[in-house]
Amino acid sequence: MLTDLQTLVEIESPSSDPGAVARVMELVEGWARGLGAVTRALPGGTRIFNFGVDSAGLASSGLASSSLAGAGAGTAPGHRPLLILMHADTVWPVGTLAQMPWRLEGERVYGPGTYDMKGGIVGTFHALRALRRETGGAQGGQWPAGGIQILLSPDEEVGSPSSRAHIEAAASGARAALVVEPPVADSHALKTGRKGTGGYWLSLRGIASHAGNRPADGASAITAAAEAVLAIQALARPEVGTTISAGVIHGGSAMNVVPEACSVEFDVRVTHLAEAERVDAGVRAWRPTDTRVRAELTGGLNRPPFEQGPDTLRLYEQARARAQALGFELGHEVVGGGSDGNFTAPITPTLDGLGAPGDGAHAAHEHIRLDRWPGHVRLLTRLLREL
Repeated sequence: MLTDLQTLVEIESPSSDPGAVARVMELVEGWARGLGAVTRALPGGTRIFNFGVDSAGLASSGLASSSLAGAGAGTAPGHRPLLILMHADTVWPVGTLAQMPWRLEGERVYGPGTYDMKGGIVGTFHALRALRRETGGAQGGQWPAGGIQILLSPDEEVGSPSSRAHIEAAASGARAALVVEPPVADSHALKTGRKGTGGYWLSLRGIASHAGNRPADGASAITAAAEAVLAIQALARPEVGTTISAGVIHGGSAMNVVPEACSVEFDVRVTHLAEAERVDAGVRAWRPTDTRVRAELTGGLNRPPFEQGPDTLRLYEQARARAQALGFELGHEVVGGGSDGNFTAPITPTLDGLGAPGDGAHAAHEHIRLDRWPGHVRLLTRLLREL
């Protein structure tokens, strides 16, 4: 596993560099073909790998049929594949390895993308190899009934703009989705819910004037932006998991000029879809007090909330029992960050956090825990065999 992980980490793959991401995807596709998968490249760069998914289990129309992306909604559950979600991109620009090199320190292995989420990719393929060994060898074994389907996304870290439709198509025909994002930081805890994520971009255009001679002739875009920040952040309801933060603001040209232009960027997180709808209505209803200031709003909810439901909790209980048999206790949490599991959870039972344990996502201390990783790969192997 370490050898494969080092190979993957040392191919740097920021979301902004499609060629770099494609190099990771080609390597992973080679691993899939080595296990006998039928592979497809989809529009936008997403790739699908099918292990034991036959034509009877594929969708009957649309994108899913042409790409082998999923099983039809009318297909018997036993013939539907188990879907695994993973992504090849990271947040780290090419050149990061010079400052954050691959290195081993005791029970920790460091490097960009180790925890989020190349360790999850490597662990999945070692789980698949273990399944093949159990059932007759690298090429001759049998996959579980219905087969296993992997969707490898190129753009999860930037919101999955090109892969979302493929993810939802695959989920519509899957009996369940397993997401090999890492567990909760520095723990064995899986993720049984995630907040929905969104962003709004507010652009304000007022009237410039001299701040000393004729200030009343101006209409301050910055004043309007200050009103917007207070009013929109007041829509938050942290007691039910709804948070709103004005994270970036730009405006003005000089201290002695009533500012003509200002822009604000808002981050929104919600635990429930009804809250997303309430916040969206409130944001869109806001208007500047000074009617001379024009406001333009873009954005909205990017990922729906992955609401913790009974189907996901049943999957978690199955995983918890198997982890106990392997000698460790498995917890679970609802977390604030989004993943591609947000897209599948409203469609099919979804369990997230089945990747490599560690800490430091998007941070310089990103690492995985070697004392915990093998146990989680064994857990994933059992889930793939038994679910």
